[in-house]
Order: sequence, then C-alpha cells, then structure tokens
Amino acid sequence: MVQAKISCSMDKNQFQKNIIQEAAKRKVKNSKEMDRIIRKNSEKFKMPFPSKINLLEIYRELIKKRKISPNKNLEEILITKKMRSLSGVTVVAILTKPYPCPHDCVYCPTEKNIPKSYLSNEPAVMRAIICNFDPVKQIKNRLTALEKMGHPTDKIELIIIGGTFSSLPFKYQKSFIKKCFETCNNKKFKTLKKAQKINEKAKYRIVGLSVETRPDHINEKEIKKFRDLGVTKIEIGVQSLNNKILDLNNRGHGVAETIQATKLLKDAGFKINYHLMPDLPGSNLKTDKEIFKRIFKDENFQPDMLKIYPCMVTKEAKIYQWYKKGKYKPYSDKTLINLLAEIKKDIPYYVRIVRVIRDIPAPSIVAGSKISNLREIVTKEMKERGWQCKCIRCREIKNFYDLKKHEVKLFRYDYPASGGKEIFLSWEDLKRKKIYAFLRLRIPSQIFIGGKQVIKVLENAAIIREIHTYGVSVPIGSKIKVAPQHQGLGGKMVQEAEKIVLNDFCPKFKIKKIAVISGVGVRQYWRKFGYRLKDTYMVKNLK
Repeated sequence: MVQAKISCSMDKNQFQKNIIQEAAKRKVKNSKEMDRIIRKNSEKFKMPFPSKINLLEIYRELIKKRKISPNKNLEEILITKKMRSLSGVTVVAILTKPYPCPHDCVYCPTEKNIPKSYLSNEPAVMRAIICNFDPVKQIKNRLTALEKMGHPTDKIELIIIGGTFSSLPFKYQKSFIKKCFETCNNKKFKTLKKAQKINEKAKYRIVGLSVETRPDHINEKEIKKFRDLGVTKIEIGVQSLNNKILDLNNRGHGVAETIQATKLLKDAGFKINYHLMPDLPGSNLKTDKEIFKRIFKDENFQPDMLKIYPCMVTKEAKIYQWYKKGKYKPYSDKTLINLLAEIKKDIPYYVRIVRVIRDIPAPSIVAGSKISNLREIVTKEMKERGWQCKCIRCREIKNFYDLKKHEVKLFRYDYPASGGKEIFLSWEDLKRKKIYAFLRLRIPSQIFIGGKQVIKVLENAAIIREIHTYGVSVPIGSKIKVAPQHQGLGGKMVQEAEKIVLNDFCPKFKIKKIAVISGVGVRQYWRKFGYRLKDTYMVKNLK
C-alpha cells in the first residue's frame, strides 16, 4: 500500500516535469500556450490539472539541476496573484495585537479580541489570528506563501495595521518592529538600531514601513519616535474635512488637527496616505464632493495617497443601532459608483488612489456596498462617460515593459503644500497615460515661512520624500531588459532633483543639502549617489 502511494507520487512528479520541459522547449509566450500544453499532457497521462504553484516548484528544481534554461515568460505565467508584486515591491501586511482603543467612533466595528476597526473574517486578520498576532510568524508565513506563488521577496514594503499605532505602548511598538527586522534578517539583535543596520544588506530588505494613526496623535515627539522605528509612510485616519460630521460621528478631533499633522509629517519627509470615508452620517453627496475637491485645491492638505472607504454598517459598530432605527441610510450602489467616478476624474497626476472600498467580507456588511470589484466597475462607468482617472495606480506600468520600444519623457509639476513646495518628477509616456517612475521632492515650510525644524538634520535641507519605479519587481542586483526597474530611471530623477535644488532654491534660500527619508533596505541605493546616513536620513551636502 505504501509502495503504491510512492509510485503514484513519482508519476505525478514526472508528469509535471514533462509539462515544464515541453513548455521550456517550445518557449511559451503566454498563458494560452501554457494551458494547451497542460491540457494535452493531462489527457495523455490521464492526470488532473496541476496547480501553478507546484509547476513553479518543478520549474525551479529543473533550473537548479540545469535541465532547462531560465525562461522569464514561463516564470511570469506560473506566478499566481501577480498583483502582489506588480508595483515594484512586495507588500506584506501584518497586524498588531488587540489593545483597548481610547476612541469611540460610531462607524468603527468593535469585536472582542480583535484590533479596533477590524473584523475577524477579514483575510489579513484571519492570517494574524492563526499566528496569534506574532509578527515573526506573520512575516514568515507571508513570505513563504508569496515565494511559493513565485513572487520575489527581497524588496518588502511592510504595512503594519491594527488601528491607531500611536495609542499602543511604545515598548510594544519598538519590540514589534524590532522582531520584524530580526525576522527579515533571520537573526536576533540586542537593539533595533543594530537590526536595522544589518537589514541594509539582508536577503529580505524592508524598503518601506508604514503604520496607521490619527491626526490628533501627531506631534513632534511622535514624529521622532516614528523615525527611530524606521517608519517612512503614515496612513492617517482623516475620514472627513467637515467638523460637524466629525463631531456627529464622535471622531474626537477636528480639521485643524489634520492640517497640523499633515504639515508636521511632510516637513519631516513622510509619505502621507489619507483614509477618507464618504457617506458618513451627517454627510450627503454635495458635501462629499466638496470635501474631495477641497483636498487638492487647499494647500493645507494635498496627500500623496488616498484610501477611500465608503461607510459600511456592521453589527459590531454603534452605527448599526442608528441604521435599525432609520437614523442612517447609506448610498445605493448606483449613487456610490457615480460619486467615486466624479471623484476619480479630478484626481491630480501626483496622487495614488490605493483603494476605493474596504476589504470587509460581504456577510459582515449589514448595509452599504458589497461590490468587491468596485474599482473595476467605477473604471467602466468612467470609460462610458469619456473620463479617465489620472491617479498613479490607474496609470502605473504592470508586468514586463520594454522601455526601448516606447518614448518616455520626464515631467515636472510644482504645487504648494502645507507652507512648503512639492516638486513631482515623473517618467511617463508622451500622452501621460502610462507612468514608469516618479520622485517626490519637498522644500519644507521652514525654508519659506521660518520656524523650527522638528528634526535637526533637516535644517536647511530639501527632502526627497519618495522615489519609486513600477513594473515587475526585479531582484536587487539584477536587470531584465523588458522591465523598467534598474534601468536608470531613478538615478536620472535623483540628478534632476539635485539640479532643481541647486538652481532654483540654493542661492535664494540657502539650502545646503538634500535629505532622503529612505527605507532601511534602500540605504545602499542612496550611497551610490553620494548620500550618507545621518541620524535616520540619507544626506548629501550640495556644492
């Protein structure tokens, strides 16, 4: 009986090898060709269709044994859930453990033993529960799963979720993030700083680190803590720009706190992702439209990214009682689609809309939209109206893309923001329908209106807040002819940013240096351009 099982397993293994060897020999170019090969072999050997994950393992085994040559087309075909790494990095989201939340927003779900605002049946939460919210287990499990699906994992954008990070005990914050770096380094360290230093050259480099918090928690002390932890991006729960709506929903802060937090964060170089919630109790279509227009007309706001989370009713939130009593009724799907279409058509070129709906499973939604592919439907609606969203996510290059076959241009756009000036550089096609890479350069408010810099190393400095190249994530040290990464686009933008600072701002405003809020895992990249680590920033003195 045991022998028969082994024999069956051997047959299955050989069957999968036959498929990969034939695919490599024929140099398959697309999924249709691959599917024909799989179907033919399945019928011939009377075997069920193999999973792509298993075929990818066989492909790598044959490469290692030099039975076949590497084939990028075949490799791409076998990668599952490609979106996980098509933005140039591999995103890993993990949750902090449940802690009591000091706030009581009416729309926020509260489930026992789950971080505030999250539900136990959300995918990321389910993974965290299995790991008992241990960051080590969460990261290891996620990396293993991503690698099995065929994704490169050397450049990790680590997203820490679980509610208001700032309300957690600092000792726990530091321990949690230290464990993240140690896991990616595969080694324990006495201090977080040492773990970060080693991660600069580790197998799994943390190139970006984001946390969630609220505007009323942002102050000078908090910003310094974030930098010591290695945080580069802040997801900030703004929800609305209307004080009456914020008060009605028991938010606990007003618009003034959002304005102050945005200014402090930008002047320290952080990337800012606003969480906004249309359709809140007390709001209406006219107000929601005005709020989204104000965000990009008023220089006090101007976030780099948006997560749009239309209000949903769950049994775990106080809003559920309002809904039952008829005090609150959410928009219909048609109304919401029209609203999102109008919002997206006016988004500037320098903004990335990360999401247009919260990832809450339909069974948990009592009222509100249950459309999981809402973004796709909104895009279709816009196309029918002759509109196009200009946001970065809708235009970013995905998959492989040969730059030599397309004419690209470096665009520059300047705009005022929080008392300072933002310069957005981007490599795009001539019609601006495709974006390959971009850089965010800031001249802080202190340069123009004075005031004290929160972080000393940033005095008299321009700040590069972000640099990003899209397309398939290419491993560090590698180069693929048909992928935009590692083709020199980033280096040219850095040179252009330095020229802009030297020519446009140095003589008049006495700027002496450029500082970069670099992810720990990207420090080596900046050293190539003459930047050196000072405090927690990569800095270059200008001559």
